[in-house]
Amino acid sequence: MTTRTPDRDKRAALLRAARDVLVEEGYHHAKIDEIAARAGVAKGTYYLYFDDKRAIFAELVDGLVGRIEAAIVRVDETADLGAQVRHNIRATIAVLAEDLALARLVLGVTRGLDAAFTDTITRLHVGVITLLSRTLADGQTLGVVAAGDTELLAAFAIGALKEAVLRSAELGPARREQLVTELAKFLEEGFLRLR
Repeated sequence: MTTRTPDRDKRAALLRAARDVLVEEGYHHAKIDEIAARAGVAKGTYYLYFDDKRAIFAELVDGLVGRIEAAIVRVDETADLGAQVRHNIRATIAVLAEDLALARLVLGVTRGLDAAFTDTITRLHVGVITLLSRTLADGQTLGVVAAGDTELLAAFAIGALKEAVLRSAELGPARREQLVTELAKFLEEGFLRLR
């Protein structure tokens, strides 16, 4: 008896299909049957890769967070700090704008629908807040971020970014750059100390 090894191409096809179905139907209306059909696999094949709909959604969330983490540069105190802040804002917006439909789904999903789903969304929020909180703590060490609870400061910044992204579907590059400038200005007038 031979054991089949999961196929990376099928797994990738399932992730692409899940992204499309989730965006089009919303999390609660998306069906595993539809995801499998769009990926060109049998429903049983879906379960070789993912336990349920929540598992594939969690992987899409983790992928989005991973792309944001990869795009953000660690603060270099010897370089222009304002430029680095603007870069990190710009990079985050660019990652979210790459797949705005998925970003809107992930950012706009409400908590409290069921325990496991709430855990997935909470993990996203905690992951992003932890990432920014570490960056802000580094900034406090460098003297470019005001004293304060970095988790709360991160939550403020993410809240501003989240609302801007959710409302920015039609932003072109020039308007997106204005968003970067305005958000950096908002943060600088709040808890950043770049001057």
